[in-house]
Amino acid sequence: MTTTLTRPSLSHTANRLTPRKPVKSRMALAVVRHILIICALLILLYPLVWMVAASLRPGNQTFNGLGLGSESYTLENYINGWSVGTLNFSTYFFNSVAISALSIAGTLFSCTLTAYAFARLSFPFKGILFALLLGTMLLPQHVTLVPKYVLFNNLAWINTYLPLVVPHWLGTEAFYIFLMVQFIRNIPKSLDESARIDGAGHFGIFWRIILPLALPAIGTTAMFTFIATWNDLLGPLLYLTESDRWTVPLGLASFLDQTGQSTYGTLFAMSVLSLAPIVGFFIASQRLLVEGIATTGLK
Repeated sequence: MTTTLTRPSLSHTANRLTPRKPVKSRMALAVVRHILIICALLILLYPLVWMVAASLRPGNQTFNGLGLGSESYTLENYINGWSVGTLNFSTYFFNSVAISALSIAGTLFSCTLTAYAFARLSFPFKGILFALLLGTMLLPQHVTLVPKYVLFNNLAWINTYLPLVVPHWLGTEAFYIFLMVQFIRNIPKSLDESARIDGAGHFGIFWRIILPLALPAIGTTAMFTFIATWNDLLGPLLYLTESDRWTVPLGLASFLDQTGQSTYGTLFAMSVLSLAPIVGFFIASQRLLVEGIATTGLK
């Protein structure tokens, strides 16, 4: 019995030895794409880095060109800015932290309950009410300024934190409700049925199943609420008349006097400090934020 050895064809051997051009081209495209992303990131971050550098320069060198260098650096702007005027800047920070914390708690409380009702319960005119809720997102905020001010003035809430906090506890944030409704709809209803067989009611299902699984959407809502509340200038400007109740945006605006002149060094220094809570909050909730945005609305 003889065995016949077959040699691999030359074409097959050549194909194995020939480098794959598509792989190299994909690697080249990936490198170019990353270089472009890094360049875009540097362009976007440069104004922030320049503001930090300007806050460390002496007052007469604040606008010392577009570069980051300086003859000397000092913390004088931070020291002077923190104790500007009759109030310490820590008062503005404390007021903003208190308002932001109460607003986040109210938004999460009201929006999660409302979203659970629209996503899981059946009641009359559910579709019409949800459509009206979404329609409020198309209404410009400035249209409701005068009616809300008249209402809060009749309630004697002017110069208090109630106009800035109470609406968050009443489920008035349509976008966050829509965000959570879309997320809750992606949670299998079989989990609700299993919990109902074990004797859980709507509150038990909401507390033990929906809330733990909806943490990405909750983290996203908390992050957006914090940024909107912390950076809000119009609301405190309308409703807060006494300087001891001002928030950080109003404190920053106080650096600009009526003639348009400003101590820009201290303004930049306090602006850098005002960004620190937002950056810290984002870093702490980054995973939930990215996961919530990526998974909301997917089937």
